[in-house]
Parts: sequence; structure tokens; C-alpha cells
Amino acid sequence: MSDTASPPAPARPEPRQPGEAEAEPAKAEARPDIAPPAAPKPAEPPPVPPPEPAVEMPPDPGTPAAAPAPPAATTSAPSRTASRLHRLVAVVGTILVLFVAWEVLTYYVAYTDDAYVRSDLIGVAPEVTGPIIGLYVVDNQAIKKGDKIYKIDPTPFQLEVNTRQAQIEEQTSLVKVAQEELQTAQAALESATSAHTYAVEQQARYAVLAASNNAPRAELDRANNELRRTAAEKTIAEIAIAKARTSIGVHKAALDTAIAEKATAEWKVSKTDVNAPADGWINNLTVRIGDTATLSIPNVGIVDAHAWRIIANYKEYYVRPFTIGGTAWVWLDSDPWRFRKARITGIARGFSRDPQAPMLLPYVAPTTDWIRLQRRIPVTIVLEEMPADGRLFMGADARTVVFPR
Repeated sequence: MSDTASPPAPARPEPRQPGEAEAEPAKAEARPDIAPPAAPKPAEPPPVPPPEPAVEMPPDPGTPAAAPAPPAATTSAPSRTASRLHRLVAVVGTILVLFVAWEVLTYYVAYTDDAYVRSDLIGVAPEVTGPIIGLYVVDNQAIKKGDKIYKIDPTPFQLEVNTRQAQIEEQTSLVKVAQEELQTAQAALESATSAHTYAVEQQARYAVLAASNNAPRAELDRANNELRRTAAEKTIAEIAIAKARTSIGVHKAALDTAIAEKATAEWKVSKTDVNAPADGWINNLTVRIGDTATLSIPNVGIVDAHAWRIIANYKEYYVRPFTIGGTAWVWLDSDPWRFRKARITGIARGFSRDPQAPMLLPYVAPTTDWIRLQRRIPVTIVLEEMPADGRLFMGADARTVVFPR
């Protein structure tokens, strides 16, 4: 501390009492010859004493020395502008570098997580209509081709078989009758032909004799009458033959129809057993005994065990270098933490832009969570090696990577 004495502080005005402050204006009003006192001048602030010089104390050996105070920042306006420009250049350069890196990466690597596992869903529909009397599978059961799924009541179809069999026997008998009639008509034709030939000869003889008056005229008339009768009998026999042949044709056609209808009825009986058309798994089984199976309406779904594939929807600029048979790598969300080698087997050449259009073209939604995406093209990828346990799930998510170059 300094030994110099500080200057004395100015005297502070004494505070007035409230009564005194009110009395003085009253006195001034009572005595007009006395001027009111002037307003007091504001008090000047006390002078600030000069700073005392700091006395340096010797450092304590056991106490660490304090860091010197940083100098006051004196940044000028040009330096702040240069700093902002540097930051802007750094941000733009970083964005540009990231963009170039992204373009280079996507040029050599095509990745999408818009992929899923797919197989063929076979809809099993009955080929006859009738009530279900037997069910031989349960939901999610693995089945082989030809395994029984359910049975339809065969009784009405067996009755139809019996009816067609009776018709076959009936038409067979009618064909035999018509054939016998044909034989009879043919024999009658032979007899009529012989009689007609004899009548022609007799008529010619009597005509010669009657011309020379060696035979009575009545004999010639009788010969002419016999000739006409045998000719008519011959015509009747020919008509009977034609009728018999027509009857045979009609009954044979009816017989063929009965045979075909019996075969159809037998086929219907065989179709009362509904079998699996392929290896796979029963999916979402809702059929129960007592339900009515309707012709050509699927009521059982089977996920095909031999049609597994990955459908990966790639952006348009990705698929140009893709080739059929190219290598791809697949990550299955149902079997994660490993990439499986696969092959590209198909690239769609068309896709629908209208979700309401007939599904002859695949439709890929261009929006995801209210974000519009670029149009994507379905690419079919087939795994080279299936999972060891064969556990693939239709509709499960997947991710695919292709190195097109």
C-alpha cells in the first residue's frame, strides 16, 4: 500500500426533514419581498483516486504461479470478414468434396435397402364344388407335391358315374338292335333284288310271246305287276338299310357321349381329393371341415419352396451397367450379419406409374414416409446358396449391394 494520503471527501449535504421541505415554500408565499432560494446544484461525483501501484509479492514456493491474464481482444472489422469468408469457403468445399465422393462411390457401388424376399404364392382352388369332409393339414405346415390337403364329399359325383354307366349300357344295347335291323334290311334287299331280277326276265318273255299272240294278254299284265311289286320291295329294303345305318350312327354317338360323360364324372370323383401342386408351406389356412369348396375359387395358399428370389428396387441411374448373371450380395434381415452371394437373373423392362392399373406391370411406390423418391426399377436376384435351415420368409426385408464396374 502507498503512504500518500488521499484527498478529503467533500461534505455531504444534510438531509432535510419532510416538515422543513413543506414549510419553506409556505414562508416564501407569505413574504413576497423575499425571493425563493435557488435550487441546489447537483453534487459532483467524488474524484477517482489514481490507481495504486501494485506491489509484487514474492512467490510462495508451495503455491503454483498464476497464469498471466490474456490480453484484450482487439479484432478489427476486416479480420472478422476474412474469418467469415474462410468459414464459408470451408463449408462449400466440404459439401463439394462430399458430393464428389458420393458420386464416385455410387459409380462403383450400387446399394439399396428397398428390397424384399419373394416367392410364388400358389392359390389352391378346387376343381369341383362340394362340402369339405376331411382336412389333412394345419397352418404353416411343410408339405410335398401330391400330399393331400382336404377332401370334398364324392357322393354326388359317384352317383353321376353310375348314371353314365347305365347310359352306356343302354346305348350299347340300342347299337346292337340297330345292327340287327341293318342285317335284316340287307337280307330283305337281297331277296327283293332276286325277285326283281326274276320278274324282269318273266316280263320280257311274256312281252315277246304276247307280241306274237302265243300268250294271253293277261299273263303279260301279271308279269308287269310282278315286276312293279319286286321293284317296290327292293326300294323298301334299301330304305330299311339306310334307316338301320342311321340308327346305328345315332346310338353310337349317344354311346360315345355317355362314355365321355362317365369319364368326366370319374374325373370329378378323383378331384374330390385336393392335393398340393408343389413343395412348400401352407400359409394362412382358414379352411375348416364343413366349409363349401367352390369351383375355381382359391381357398388354400402355398408358398413355393423352390421359387425364392430377392426383388431389389434400384434407382434408374443405377441399373444401366447391370448385366444378367452379374454378381450381387444380399443381406437378409431375417438372417443378419452376413452377406450372401447371389446372381442377377432379371431386370424389369417396364413398370407401372399408376397403382390402379392392371397388375401386368410391377408398380413401385415413388413415395416413402411422405418423401417422393426417384423412380425405381425392380431387379430380380437369386441366391446362389440358400440358408442352411432353408428359413426364408416371403415379404421379409433385405438389402443388396452390386458392384457394376
